[in-house]
Amino acid sequence: MARAKLAALAVLVMILLHGSTRALAIDQMPATMTLNGFERGEGEPAECDGQYHNNNEMLAALSTRWYAGGIRCQKMISIRNTQNGRTVQARVVDECDSRHGCKDNIVYTSVAVWNALGLDTNIGEVPVTWSDS
Repeated sequence: MARAKLAALAVLVMILLHGSTRALAIDQMPATMTLNGFERGEGEPAECDGQYHNNNEMLAALSTRWYAGGIRCQKMISIRNTQNGRTVQARVVDECDSRHGCKDNIVYTSVAVWNALGLDTNIGEVPVTWSDS
């Protein structure tokens, strides 16, 4: 009997978790995109997997509220350059920790994302929108 109750509770938790990820889905959220390095020597390993990543990959880190405890780890997001309309896909691998200095509206991205969006990395920050893919 106790096992059946635990099994039922586990199923309920899974259903709630699955539903909560859909409830958190974001579409065209305004943000500020900044350049971030994901390679060894450019900061700590990525929060999602404890690894460093190649800056030639399409990578992103999200502010704490959007990172949402890792709910978007290894998932693709769409990032749209609001200045020229170009859109790219990037994989979330890290958190931009808003509790330790990161603003709460930041999408840090690799140089590959900047290049794909047709942006000069010397600009520093640009307005974008992002969506869950």
